Amino acid sequence: MKNRIFFIGLILLALLNAQNNYPIVLIHGFMGWGESEMGDYNYWGGKEDLIKTLENNGNIVFELSVGPISSNWERAVEAYYQLKGGQVDYGEAHSNKYKINQHPSGKIYDGLYPDWDKDNPVHIIGHSMGGQTARMLQYLLTQEIFTDEEMLKKEGSILLGQSQNNLIKSITTISTPHDGTTLTEVVTKTIPFIQYFIGFAGVIGTQFYDFDLEQWGFTRNDDEPWSNYLKRMRNHSAWGTKNISAWDLSLDGARELNSYLQVSPDIYYFSIATSTTQKRKAGLNHDPVEGTSILIKTRSKLLGSRSGYWSDGTKTDSLWFENDGVVNTVSMYGPTTGMNGADPVMEYEKNDILIPGQWYWKKIDEMDHWSIIGHLGNDDRLEKAEKYLIDHVGVLKSLPMN
Repeated sequence: MKNRIFFIGLILLALLNAQNNYPIVLIHGFMGWGESEMGDYNYWGGKEDLIKTLENNGNIVFELSVGPISSNWERAVEAYYQLKGGQVDYGEAHSNKYKINQHPSGKIYDGLYPDWDKDNPVHIIGHSMGGQTARMLQYLLTQEIFTDEEMLKKEGSILLGQSQNNLIKSITTISTPHDGTTLTEVVTKTIPFIQYFIGFAGVIGTQFYDFDLEQWGFTRNDDEPWSNYLKRMRNHSAWGTKNISAWDLSLDGARELNSYLQVSPDIYYFSIATSTTQKRKAGLNHDPVEGTSILIKTRSKLLGSRSGYWSDGTKTDSLWFENDGVVNTVSMYGPTTGMNGADPVMEYEKNDILIPGQWYWKKIDEMDHWSIIGHLGNDDRLEKAEKYLIDHVGVLKSLPMN
């Protein structure tokens, strides 16, 4: 009898630690795009196709296309409906507050993964702002949102009006500004991402890329030159509100997010931090290392030599000088600036026993904000980035099944 119990225990233990094959969900960052939206130039891989590589390794992968400059709230809502299916509903309270269309007619989805539920969870990997969006999605899934401050009426959608737990197995953030980036004001003025990649994509003057802002009533006109479209976007009134990427990516905006987007005890959290700078021999400033793309160097040097400020006058210290050309590396490890204190954050070692509710970070040196997902870098950087992503997905698949 004892032997039988022992062997049953071994079987149960093996099942508990069996490799999972939950789908991988990819969420792009600021000014990113989805499948075929930039011709044959991929967000995940550039001229190569990282998604196909992951699929060839036996993974189920879903690539999302959310608002490139929208707030994390709206991006997270869009992510939910793209996966689950249905009519996008940004919520009555949110829509009234920011005067947007609550149910844009052009955002109705069949659902990439309609079976998504607590028995069929997903791993989410978000690059840059996509990491913030993943955290927002987890928050919206597990909260009951109300239409008024008196909390008398719940939102009518399944996402916002009900609590859904255990739909996300893990969240991995890549080069994500958890605590914001000191480059924010430059981002809002120049929208650098599209300037970096538009030449590679070769789509100036085409209708491929869209800001996906139907909820604002903002669409690209037929045959409108890209320059005019971009100029109208820069001058839109939304930039002056908190319902925009610029706010969420700022030091103050990220701190506000960190105050309520806290870790869940049921989710495994990973953070991949990137750095393409090194400290000068004399002084505290950072300069880009050899191998950094010429398109990255200027902003990398700028981030490596100036401080940022929160609205209360607090100033970032020299730890913020190390960067990947867009985000300060210290901001990538995990959320630390929320009003309730920092999330638990620790460096990840290969043989660590992983537990949920804890951020595990790993830093990749000589890797910039774009090379980590297959853009701009030399062959060594791009091969290194691809290998790291493949290896990390292996870690995700080794997590215990629900």
